[in-house]
Amino acid sequence: MSNGQQSGKMWSGRFREPLDPQFENWQRSIAFDWRLLDQELAASRAHAIGLQAAGILSEDECGRIVDALRAIGERCASNREAVRFDAQAEDIHHFVELRLVEAIGELGLKLHSGRSRNEQIATDLRLYIRFHIHRVVLGHLAAWAQQLVEKAHIAGDAVMPAYTHLQRAEPVLVAHWLLAYVEMLFRDASRLEDCWKRLDYCPLGSGAVAGATLSLDREIAARELNFTAPTANSIDATSDRDFVLEYLQALTLIALHASRFAEEITLFATAEFGFVELPEPFSTGSSAMPQKKNPDLTELIRGKVGRIHGATEAVTLLLKGLPLAYNKDMQETQEPVFAATGEVHHMLYLLAAFTRALRFRPDRMRAACESGYLNAMAAATYLVHKGVPFRTAHEKIGNAVRCALDKGVELNDLTLDELRQFGAEFDQDFYDAITLDATLDCHDVVGGTARHRVAAALQEAQKRVESLILSHGVVSLGKMEALHAGA
Repeated sequence: MSNGQQSGKMWSGRFREPLDPQFENWQRSIAFDWRLLDQELAASRAHAIGLQAAGILSEDECGRIVDALRAIGERCASNREAVRFDAQAEDIHHFVELRLVEAIGELGLKLHSGRSRNEQIATDLRLYIRFHIHRVVLGHLAAWAQQLVEKAHIAGDAVMPAYTHLQRAEPVLVAHWLLAYVEMLFRDASRLEDCWKRLDYCPLGSGAVAGATLSLDREIAARELNFTAPTANSIDATSDRDFVLEYLQALTLIALHASRFAEEITLFATAEFGFVELPEPFSTGSSAMPQKKNPDLTELIRGKVGRIHGATEAVTLLLKGLPLAYNKDMQETQEPVFAATGEVHHMLYLLAAFTRALRFRPDRMRAACESGYLNAMAAATYLVHKGVPFRTAHEKIGNAVRCALDKGVELNDLTLDELRQFGAEFDQDFYDAITLDATLDCHDVVGGTARHRVAAALQEAQKRVESLILSHGVVSLGKMEALHAGA
């Protein structure tokens, strides 16, 4: 078979026999890596500028290539399906080369001078993940955090039980509970920003494995693509997918935090708790039971965690034991990235809208705080202030709780004489020390649920959310879907 019969392939010269049709279709990645078109075009432009600086392209040739690349992007922007279902292209790199040759002829073939698809995909993936960390994931994190903070402002001094072992423990402000999730989101944002710092190095110029064979100034491509610097080692640059795994691990933690919130809301919406009213736009009914309002959004969020974590596990197993440097196995790291990114984008966007629509039932939550001896810790603290060692105070209040249980009353319903049978330290001021407000305010430490501490924490959280929004913006769902069509 002549080389001409393999025309159009990027590697055809060495082969005599055609590819098995089933294998050829099976090994093509254009069906999913079409999502990297913008990144491939940007990286190709940067490489062209580097080739001009190295004297491989003239200024005119470089300008024609850059103009053609821009035209490809503009033409495909409104018809991504034409990229996804291209019958000839093996992958997104091949697609761009084919369209370039169509536009400017043989000059288009010069663009691949001094580079390899191994470094191209490493660069494209870094650009893709960096973009989605900045514009979408962090933007959606900020949007949900903002809604949690706004809901905390609205909650004011509303109280709810906090739980340990899923048993009522102590009363806290609803705002304090909401801010716990805001703190989780700040950690998620920090992890993503940290991942960004490590991936922000440019593989272009690494060649297939040993470095480019042309004297390219790698700083040029790094600068054109706004990377911190070129990667330091060509073998590592073409084989590294740590940044993919770190990114997916960060998305998994975001999903876990979303799932914990979803689980609590699912519980709080039950008749047994009755703490929240599910918003109807995010709920469905039963086909059999007319009275039902089901928490579909929160249940689906719990379910999506498995899919996102599955992407992380898939990439972990793909990378395990791979020899250096590039291996075709690495092609399989792309689909988990695209899938997990899309799931997290939608999850966070919907959570922000859901949280905005969520309504608490302060009366039910307050009633839950006023029964069940949730002021027992405050009562023990009262005795500590009277000079009683905490272990002793703990036992005295435990005995008082037992007495109240036997009588079917709360601690504040016991008479002073009944209390004094457990210790002479009890006095009339005990009752003021175990009111609901006093129980909240005795936790007067940084990070505690004392009312003035929560007010200060809320102000600080608002500043941090505003900083996150200022740095990364908030992306609308429509804009996100345009950026990540088909994910």
